[in-house]
Amino acid sequence: MTASPADGTTSLNGLRFHFLDWGTRGEPPTLLLHGGAQTAHSWDEVAPDLARDHHVLALDQRGHGDTEWAPGGRYRRDDFVADIRAFLDDRNWERATLVALSLGGLNSIAFAATHPERIAGLVVVDVTPTISQTGGKAIAAQLQVRDFASFEEAVARAQAFNPLRSAENIRARLRHALRQGADGRWSYKFDPGIGGGGLEADFERLWEQVRQIRCPTLLVRGAQSAILSREAAARFVRELAGSTVVEVPGAGHSVMGDNPSGFIGAVRPFLARHRL
Repeated sequence: MTASPADGTTSLNGLRFHFLDWGTRGEPPTLLLHGGAQTAHSWDEVAPDLARDHHVLALDQRGHGDTEWAPGGRYRRDDFVADIRAFLDDRNWERATLVALSLGGLNSIAFAATHPERIAGLVVVDVTPTISQTGGKAIAAQLQVRDFASFEEAVARAQAFNPLRSAENIRARLRHALRQGADGRWSYKFDPGIGGGGLEADFERLWEQVRQIRCPTLLVRGAQSAILSREAAARFVRELAGSTVVEVPGAGHSVMGDNPSGFIGAVRPFLARHRL
């Protein structure tokens, strides 16, 4: 385990990808996938704990963070799934446990269904193929403003949207999610074209893929989530036999950052029970 991650880059499917390596080599492989508009640093509060007995990598997915934007709007679900497989191949990981939030969670559902031989276990964080329309629209509206006169303006807007986080915590995350232009203004790194890649139209296919998953699966819900309702979480465990759901108090959609200790407390028993 390392106190801070090592930065890495690699080429996959014609794009340059950035990732974080938290160690510990030789331990069970674990891949962390962030949500939409976020970065691999979304996991900074929990990755060190997981890396005590896992080899933990966190990937900037295509169009996010310090990974390149995809030309021609290549942001279909199948593109993200192909990236996961290519990254596992690149790291010489035959199988891995995926821990994934929101966009990453949906991508991981599709990966688990289509590549069962490559996945040891799955932790889906605060998402199912049924997303609250109200919560989804609120996030979309929040991200419509992507250009700021100052870094602190971006921090204030983000904290008003998620008061569960301290300003210090939000500053730490936004240092990796924003870049400063030559004019001194700050803007989000993610490609605004990601939403146009056909991701919105595949929810029914994703429910079919939920039913095809064969690995141990845990769904983690933030108790104050505006994205994942209790009803949608209950449907997930009905559709996927053997799966379980754990609710983390004091957390909204970004569970691992809102309540890191609660997230670890939810995930570690699952990993231990299935020897992942």
